Amino acid sequence: MVKGIVVQFRRGRHRIHEKHYLLDLNLGSRDDAKKMAGKEVEWKSPSGKIIKGKISDAHGNNGLVRAIFEKGLPGQAMTTEIEVKGETPKPVEKTEKPAEKKDEKKEVKEKKDETSNKE
Repeated sequence: MVKGIVVQFRRGRHRIHEKHYLLDLNLGSRDDAKKMAGKEVEWKSPSGKIIKGKISDAHGNNGLVRAIFEKGLPGQAMTTEIEVKGETPKPVEKTEKPAEKKDEKKEVKEKKDETSNKE
């Protein structure tokens, strides 16, 4: 069983989807998040009420997932804990992307500058 956090409603510029939520399950990448699609999710209120939902797909490239619940969660559910039922992959600590690409771009730019100065 994996635990996560309710991050936000799924929303657009003008509309909030009341039954759709973004969940952070501490997954490292979009590929890990896609593996979670179809899993059952439960949110427990402080009084003990359980609202069930299902993970529909990944959201973005940093490992968030979208979940659709049977009933909308209350606003107090934001930043509270949820549980994913069933066998799930182990959570991976998020790592920062390497800065090698930036260094490579700088090197290429410097080489171009050197060749243009020689002419």
